[in-house]
Amino acid sequence: MADMAEKNRVRKNFEETLRSHFGRTLNDASKKQLYKACAMTLRDEIMGQWVESEKETKEDHRKQLYYLSIEFLTGRALRNNLINTLKEKVYAETFGEMGIDINELIELEPDAGLGNGGLGRLAACFLDSLATMGLPGHGFGLRYQYGMFKQKIVDGYQLEMPDLWLEDGNVWEIQHPEEQKEVRFGGHIIQSIEKGKTVYKHKDYITVLAVPYDTPIIGYQSERVNTLRLWSAKSAKNLDMKLFGRGDYLKASAEKELAEVISKVLYPDDNHYEGKALRLKQHYFFVSASIQCIVANFKSQYSNFRLFPEKVAIHINDTHPALAIPELMRILLDEEGLDWDTAWNITVKTFAYTNHTIMSEALERWPENLFKEQLPRIHMIVHEINERYCRSLWEYFPGQWDKIAQMAIVAYGEVRMAPLCIVGSHSVNGVAPLHTSILKNEVFKDYNKLEPLKFVNITNGVTQRRWLLLSNPGLSELLNQTIGDSWIVQPWRLKDLEPYAQDASFRDAFAKVKKGNKKRLAEYIKENNQIDLDLDSIFDVHVKRLHEYKRQLLNVLHIMHLYTELLYNPNADIHPRTFIFGGKASPGYHRAKLIIKLINTVAERIKKDKKISEILKVVYIEDYRVTLAEKIIPAADVSEQISTAGKEASGTGNMKFMLNGALTIGTMDGANIEIFKAVGADNMYIFGLTADEVNSMHRYGTYDPQTLYRENHRIKLVLDQLVNGFLNPEDTGMFMDLYRSLLYGENGNMADPYMVLADMKSYSQTQEKIGKDFQNKDLWFEKTIINTANAGYFSSDRSIREYNSGIWKL
Repeated sequence: MADMAEKNRVRKNFEETLRSHFGRTLNDASKKQLYKACAMTLRDEIMGQWVESEKETKEDHRKQLYYLSIEFLTGRALRNNLINTLKEKVYAETFGEMGIDINELIELEPDAGLGNGGLGRLAACFLDSLATMGLPGHGFGLRYQYGMFKQKIVDGYQLEMPDLWLEDGNVWEIQHPEEQKEVRFGGHIIQSIEKGKTVYKHKDYITVLAVPYDTPIIGYQSERVNTLRLWSAKSAKNLDMKLFGRGDYLKASAEKELAEVISKVLYPDDNHYEGKALRLKQHYFFVSASIQCIVANFKSQYSNFRLFPEKVAIHINDTHPALAIPELMRILLDEEGLDWDTAWNITVKTFAYTNHTIMSEALERWPENLFKEQLPRIHMIVHEINERYCRSLWEYFPGQWDKIAQMAIVAYGEVRMAPLCIVGSHSVNGVAPLHTSILKNEVFKDYNKLEPLKFVNITNGVTQRRWLLLSNPGLSELLNQTIGDSWIVQPWRLKDLEPYAQDASFRDAFAKVKKGNKKRLAEYIKENNQIDLDLDSIFDVHVKRLHEYKRQLLNVLHIMHLYTELLYNPNADIHPRTFIFGGKASPGYHRAKLIIKLINTVAERIKKDKKISEILKVVYIEDYRVTLAEKIIPAADVSEQISTAGKEASGTGNMKFMLNGALTIGTMDGANIEIFKAVGADNMYIFGLTADEVNSMHRYGTYDPQTLYRENHRIKLVLDQLVNGFLNPEDTGMFMDLYRSLLYGENGNMADPYMVLADMKSYSQTQEKIGKDFQNKDLWFEKTIINTANAGYFSSDRSIREYNSGIWKL
């Protein structure tokens, strides 16, 4: 039982909040008002600690980290903050005594629409670890009004709807309009000499105001409260009342709308000029406001800018915030009057960069004409950085114009963000050993030759507090009873669990928790998908962003194979399986959206066959997000991590599943390799080509999917089903694009570039082994316990410790 005095205090504060903010009592308040009052009561308890953390940092003159990211996929805050402040029990009991189920209130909180996938969730995990470890580290990003989009599945297709997550406000954020910053776009630069010094003046620009909204980031049982600051775009001009009075309503509000669209949506489609311009504006808007804020914070304490790298660390999470580098240069040169060499030395020492992908389309680049038009002064600075860098390259590669052009920041009519990040940072890191090796030896090999000490590896991590303590309370309680609760802040202590893999009674207890989690997920699927699941079936889960390299297509082709096998042989020895998919495809990514349609078409075909649907079920859970991941991951038996080897930088989903005792089926890619080293070959399921084999096939053009198609009966059968009317007799051409991409390629590109067919036989054989192993419960749960026991290394606490000791030095 919680302390009575503490419960009385919580109740008094809650009822006062309900009265003062909503004019309601317990008896006449709505559920949403009860949720908001509860969240505000907890937030107000945190405020003093938040203020004290800022005060302490300034008084101690501590170095601070500013983590710049286009995404922060934080998920719901109420339960997380109750857990981290150790107040979950007292709030649950207090509200229970008032006749309120706090779990119902928690379910009313919308997921913050601030991200899409692993990039944003990693940023959120890092903020949690920084605060828990007492390190002053703050996030900067964009406050998206609509997030990416809310995904609906209609007739098997993805439909994008606005994500109205802010429609009812956000009780966790505090607006600070007095700290808004001015960000300038367009116009032109006038260069003049004043007092013997070159001066640059920006004329005829359009101003957009960046309004900050601060959210507290609370560490677990920590005195430290850090800040996530998100910027919202606001027009600097008020509504034109003359136009409005004349009835020209659209024109009166047009400029205001154009300015404020900057912070409307995450990842606007950039397949056209307007979309590219909007993305560029988004990126510059948030980094300009952030760097202005960081410099102002520094100047409030210090006057000597040579101290800047000793007091400030700025980290760029992928290439989206790359323009922070020239923006700091602009402020140091134009506003603080520093000379170029001094400003550049400060800038490079301040910035560090994490690369999250080797995919060329994700290594951002902008048309130079667009860049110059929107950001004329930044273009001048980037051009100067490029000129100086290319002159230095000439010393190493004299006469090698092609190599210099390939390494340049500006070349072939493009401004390239990855080279800008590399040149403008003192540290560049990959996020898993294989990924870092590919960066150093392939993607950025020439940069690595010049500055090999700049490139380091720091493997990603996830916070065990969100992904075990919060999302899997049954398993958390079992661990606490068995090995104590020190793992919550000392994740390496999970290793103490390993001997219990041989304990039959513990295996039974672990299995009982897993079944409970499967039941919870099955209830959600029954309610939302109208599908009854067999809890004794294998819950095989593939949830992540839809992309060809993540190979959801390989998974669904294998399901088609199993279905066909059961059609021909109803008595085939196939253990019942439930295949669960979730994830969003970018609105402009036609093929990824077609894969979603294929998954749902196969699901419907199987569902109509009553006998086979007792053995196979396929579920697509729409609108995958953090809150759903918290239900899905603890219930998984099998974790699908089947990207083409060499394409996945790290992955963090693999770590979350491992932590919760799911067994990985995967390629030797990203952090799968480290998981393999941690648990051994007997405790995960590795299949398929290696990265070296994939690269060799690409390099020498030795891969021929058409030969596989002709010679492998299974492959031919399922590929033909894509186009012969088996799936959809009314529209045999529906999946022709997938069929052709696998066998023939397009626009001169090789067929099946992600080696789906090359790995299909190995994948099917490995899945067969999973089916057999799952039937031996002692063997299976021994493997799952070993996975959980060895997941401590993959904590974001370890990642942050390595970042801090090797890069930030806070």
